[in-house]
Amino acid sequence: MKHSDTYYFDIIRDNIKKYREAANLTQQQLADKAGITMNYVAKIESKKMQRGFTIVILGRIADALEIDIRKLFEPLDE
Repeated sequence: MKHSDTYYFDIIRDNIKKYREAANLTQQQLADKAGITMNYVAKIESKKMQRGFTIVILGRIADALEIDIRKLFEPLDE
């Protein structure tokens, strides 16, 4: 099955938000822990950013959330 680029970005952004909320972190707290700006986290979660984040940023976010980076790529429940 072939998916659009948007599909993959949506999986990642939705998982970031899900794990951030599960950790009871605000966007600012996640940004501080990941060494990025709150505006950047907000853009990722709000779908305003297409092709705007790298594997390094995803690694920082996963580390800040204290999860394995692979969890950010888990398919959404459909």
